[in-house]
Amino acid sequence: MRRFVLEDNRHIAPFNEPARELTIATRPLKFHQEILFTELYGDRCSLGGTFTSPDEFSTIEGEAVVYRDNLWFDREFLEYFMYNAINSKRACRAAFRADDPAFKTYALPLTEGFEPGIDFEGNPIYYADLWYFPDGYTPDVIPIVVPSDAEEMGFYSVPDFMTMEQGNLTHYAPARAILSIESWVHVYFGSIIFGLFARASRFDRFVKNHNFYALKLLWRAILEQKQLLSTSAVVQVGKNTTIHPTAVITGPAKIGDNCNIGPGVMIDNCTIGDNVTIDDGCVLMMSTVANNCFLPFRASLYLTAVMESTIIAQNTCLQMCVIGRNSFVGAGNTFTDFVLLEQKPIRAARGDGTLDEVGQIVLGSAVGHNCRIGSGMVVFPGRMIESDVVLFASPQRRVISRSVTFEESDHHFVRGGDTSHKRFYPRKDEIPEPGDDTW
Repeated sequence: MRRFVLEDNRHIAPFNEPARELTIATRPLKFHQEILFTELYGDRCSLGGTFTSPDEFSTIEGEAVVYRDNLWFDREFLEYFMYNAINSKRACRAAFRADDPAFKTYALPLTEGFEPGIDFEGNPIYYADLWYFPDGYTPDVIPIVVPSDAEEMGFYSVPDFMTMEQGNLTHYAPARAILSIESWVHVYFGSIIFGLFARASRFDRFVKNHNFYALKLLWRAILEQKQLLSTSAVVQVGKNTTIHPTAVITGPAKIGDNCNIGPGVMIDNCTIGDNVTIDDGCVLMMSTVANNCFLPFRASLYLTAVMESTIIAQNTCLQMCVIGRNSFVGAGNTFTDFVLLEQKPIRAARGDGTLDEVGQIVLGSAVGHNCRIGSGMVVFPGRMIESDVVLFASPQRRVISRSVTFEESDHHFVRGGDTSHKRFYPRKDEIPEPGDDTW
C-alpha cells in the first residue's frame, strides 16, 4: 500500500504557515500523520507522492490511501476507517454524522474542509479528505462513517450567568477524532479537547471496563505510596528527566526526555515535550508544552497549547490559548477567556479572515511565531497577535482589545525603527520570489 498526500498550502493566521507545519500537542502535523501510518503499517505503507488537486488522483495505481495534509486525526479514527475500508474491498472515503455532538461542536465551526453528503440510510453526513483505494483510483467511493462515541465531560458546577442558557460548561471527549486545521482555534481543539480530554476519557472508560487493570493501579499506588493518578502507570516520564519531590503530577500525563520539573510545580493531565524546564510554582492544567520550552516561576497554563522553543515568563496566565514557536510572553500578562458584558459565544477568524462564532463561550487568544510580548498586558478573548510582532508595555498599550498585525508591531515605531527583529513568517502573498533578498 502506498500513501499519497494532498497538499493544502493555505496559511493559518496568525502563524502565517500551512497547517502541516503547525504543532498540534507536541508534534508538527505532518510528522504526526507520518508517525501514525508508520505505527500502524510500518514499511508496508510507503510514501507514493504528493498531489496539489484531487484531479491528479487518476494517476493512482494499486492499493493506496490519500489524505489532505491539513487533516488532524488520531490513531483511533485512522484505525477505525482503515479497518472498515480494507474489509469493504471498495474505494472509500472517511465521513462522520452531521449530528455527531463532538464533530458538530468542534470540527464544523470555522471550516470549509468537510463536504456535506448523505449516507446509505439518508442521514446527513460530512466527508473528510481521507480516501482508500483498494486497486487504483475510481471516482465511485462509499462513505465509511466513523462515530466519535463522545463522552460529555468538563465543568458541571458554574454560575448561571456563564452558561447563557446553553446548559453546563462541558466538552465532548471523543473516542475517535478528526479536524481540518483551518484556524488557530482548530489547533486548540486538536491539542486540548480532541487530545487531552479524549485521552482522559479513554483512560476512564478503560479503567471502568477492566477490573484487573483497576486492581493493578491500586497495587501500584500502594507500592509507590502515591495517589492512583500519580503513579508511574498513569504518569509517563522520559529518560533523564528530573522531578522535584514536592512537585505534584496527576495523570494521564506524559513528560518527555531531559526535562526539569521544579519545586511546587502542579501538572494535571498534560503532555510535555523534550528538553522542557518548568520552574518553581508553575501550574499547568490540561495543557501541552512542546520541545525546548522554558517556564520560569509561577507561570500558569490552563487548557493552553504552547509550541516549540517558547518562553512563558513568571506570573503570566494563559487560558485556552495557542502560542507559536520561538516566542516570548513576558511577565505578568493575562490572557482572558470570558467576555464580561456580551454574554454570547465568542467569535474568531476563519481562514479568509472573516469573523464567525466558535460555539464556545470561553476561549483565549493566539500568539504567532517569533513574537515578543512585553510585561503586564491584558489580552481579550478571541484576539490574534501575528507572527513576528513585538509589543512593548506602555500606558498607551496595556489592553489588547483587537488583533495585532505585523504592521502594527511596536518595533517599527521605536526611534529609527528596530531592524534587529527579523521577519521570518510573512503572509503567503508576501513571500518573496527566489533570489529576492527582501527578507
